[in-house]
Amino acid sequence: MAHSDHLSEDAALTISAALRRMGLLGPGEEARFTALTGGVSSDIHLVETPSRRFCIKRALARLKVAAVWEAPTNRNAAEAAWIRQVGQWLPDGVPTLLGQDEQLGLFAMAFLPPDLNPVWKVDLLAQRVDATFAGRVGADLGLIHAASARQAGLAARFANDATFQPIRIEPYLIATARAHPDLAGKIEAVATRTLANKKALIHGDVSPKNILCGQKGPVFLDAECACFGDPAFDLAFCLNHLLLKGARRGVPRAAYRGAFEALVSAYFDRIDWEDRADLEARTAALLPVLFLARVDGKSPVEYLAHADEREAVRRFGRPLIADPQQDLIAIANAWIRQ
Repeated sequence: MAHSDHLSEDAALTISAALRRMGLLGPGEEARFTALTGGVSSDIHLVETPSRRFCIKRALARLKVAAVWEAPTNRNAAEAAWIRQVGQWLPDGVPTLLGQDEQLGLFAMAFLPPDLNPVWKVDLLAQRVDATFAGRVGADLGLIHAASARQAGLAARFANDATFQPIRIEPYLIATARAHPDLAGKIEAVATRTLANKKALIHGDVSPKNILCGQKGPVFLDAECACFGDPAFDLAFCLNHLLLKGARRGVPRAAYRGAFEALVSAYFDRIDWEDRADLEARTAALLPVLFLARVDGKSPVEYLAHADEREAVRRFGRPLIADPQQDLIAIANAWIRQ
């Protein structure tokens, strides 16, 4: 018998059988499944058995957002492959993978207790802005990109544009182009260039909601969009959230700007596979598009609840799309001044 507060009985039994095949559930043992809060693209459950606790993650074919947003479920296998690969370079920076069932689009991983591994987004929204931790995120992200850029064979193993395009390029960039037709040509050019650059293994969703403040440093989660692509996307995606957290009424933008600079500095200290100026220029072109996407794309952030906050994002981002800048710190400084 399987117990669940969310799964159907049939689903719980199917997953229990998979866990037995993985050796995570013994003969005759029961499992209890408890739904965990998380993103919009997967179901995540805490599994409790008589002998252990761990998590399982199943990709959804249709994401849990208001707009119609579908994506292939084989991205679950891509995420598991990313965890295995990155764990070779940064063993404390990813959860331990315990087992996988590709047919079910499911894998099991270690459970990281939230009291010991708080979500970075929670701290940032509470105005607990630690520039040192932001620097650790930048350094570790740079390490992943640098190591992968030097390793042969990853481009073929992570040729996942069929996932990256519908789950990242279309809902964030192309949807934003439709919302701002006068800038569509500029935004579409950024999208085309991003897809064309194949330089490193990228996570695809480096958001503070997917980064835990682990006891040994950042822990990266939710690499469903992992592919061999443009590292500028990862960098811009993360930096964007530091600007967005400072777009709320009454928060100290300077603190988020400090974290922004710490992340940029630590990241570029790791860069040795391409020219910094080229990478920075691509990141600087992506950043305002992603900024605008989080109010006018398919996945708007929930914490910009006031119309004037969203309008400030548009007022700042649109000119930077029309006339792209080259310097990331200059963009952050301009945001402080607005």
